Amino acid sequence: MPRYRDEPPAIRVYTVCDESRYLIVRNVPALGCGEQLLKLFSTHGGIEECKPMDAEECEAFTDVYWIKFRLVSNARFAKRKLDEYVFLGNPLKVSYAPQFETLSDTKEKLECRRKEVLARSNPSRSKESAVRKWGSWTEGSEVSPSQASIPPRINTGQRDSEKRELISHINNSPITRVSSDKEYFPSQSMNQTVRSVREKLNKIQSSGDRLQHGSVSKKPRLDNRRRI
Repeated sequence: MPRYRDEPPAIRVYTVCDESRYLIVRNVPALGCGEQLLKLFSTHGGIEECKPMDAEECEAFTDVYWIKFRLVSNARFAKRKLDEYVFLGNPLKVSYAPQFETLSDTKEKLECRRKEVLARSNPSRSKESAVRKWGSWTEGSEVSPSQASIPPRINTGQRDSEKRELISHINNSPITRVSSDKEYFPSQSMNQTVRSVREKLNKIQSSGDRLQHGSVSKKPRLDNRRRI
């Protein structure tokens, strides 16, 4: 954006020939911070090499670094994010360095860009290639990619019958009761605790049964007048 309103905005268009996986970083503080700079740029992609350029002209108390990324896309992303980034008090100046490319680097860069343009111009072809890759991964299996993404359908009648069988099995299964006289723990204190708890539970159950019988045997009152 322009510094003043009357000035036109500074716009520069980068072509595939201008882009490169080689970057030159200027205005780095001369504090021996190469490792910190490498760590900062490595967050945006894999780096093969990073070294200072001692022969490069630069301002006083600053250094220039040469960085080689593995992929052009990583270098593009790092330049977009870290250009004018304030690093230890100085704004970094990141630029492409295609002059360091070899013939194989340029060929690989152009081939990658050709594939990207074809994928963007023809999205259906990219989907077919993805399906073809999936088929190669699942080679030897009878499941197709469309069948793998769709869960198997279950018949509602079969589901209801299975549910009824489960309910009948639960209702008809015999209820097993554990004997209270059997000792299940090696420690006598734990067995004693279990016995005392069971005795208390039996007392509570017997008292509840007596109350229930008493309420049943109690005669209903015939006089409905209110007593004061």
